[in-house]
Amino acid sequence: MLATFEKAALEAGKAILEVYRAGYAVALKQDQSPVTLADERAEHIILEHLTRDFPDIPAIAEESVAAGRIPDIRGRSFFLVDPLDGTREFIEHRDEFTVNIAYIHNGAPVAGVVFAPALGIAFTGEGGEARKLVISDNFTVADRSIIMVREQPGQLLALASRCNSSPTTDSFLAENAVSACTSIGSSLKFCLLAEGKADVYPRFTRTMEWDTAAGDAVLRAAGGSTVTLDGHPLAYGKTDQSDDSDFANPNFICWGGKKKLVDA
Repeated sequence: MLATFEKAALEAGKAILEVYRAGYAVALKQDQSPVTLADERAEHIILEHLTRDFPDIPAIAEESVAAGRIPDIRGRSFFLVDPLDGTREFIEHRDEFTVNIAYIHNGAPVAGVVFAPALGIAFTGEGGEARKLVISDNFTVADRSIIMVREQPGQLLALASRCNSSPTTDSFLAENAVSACTSIGSSLKFCLLAEGKADVYPRFTRTMEWDTAAGDAVLRAAGGSTVTLDGHPLAYGKTDQSDDSDFANPNFICWGGKKKLVDA
């Protein structure tokens, strides 16, 4: 499955970069979020791969949901696809946007790939093993290396969303011995935690499951965690929610490694 994810993500990333470098128009969806030709082309490519290789597994994909094409996933394993996470970064010509594909089983992200085509890097996670991939100019994998979270230092380095910070985030940082905070867009925040380059990512503004699933899969495979404010793992496949739309996430906190225990 991960091989299919990689192939689909690399092909989608190539299509995204072609649009990115050629220029593009920006439209607004019904929820007033931006969408470009790159989003639509990338999603088409990814869904073609998933449908061909796994025809019996439904896929929840951002642009398809926006168009009203939503398969019933209740009681089933399924894919979550965000063909272009960080559309605002893409529009503003910051290179932090990503392609995200994840597999959800029993409400948990058990496999995923995150590809940042403009940066030439990708991250995968499955079966308790996470890797960082260096992607060559011809969209092949030039190098793979195992990554893992780091032990929490005394002073934490936090990551925050470039476009979606909040006063609650500022309060969390002040209360949790955070010495510095770096702002970065898209699902790369999960991957930097997985890589051991930061310690915590609090998110107190709205996200959807396709925004987080692939990065969350990478982080969990690297030894980290994503928990809601009550301490439970962030769950996927949330439908019929009384307080929000299908597939909307609650607030959550991503953690890298745990604090080192003091020897007795």
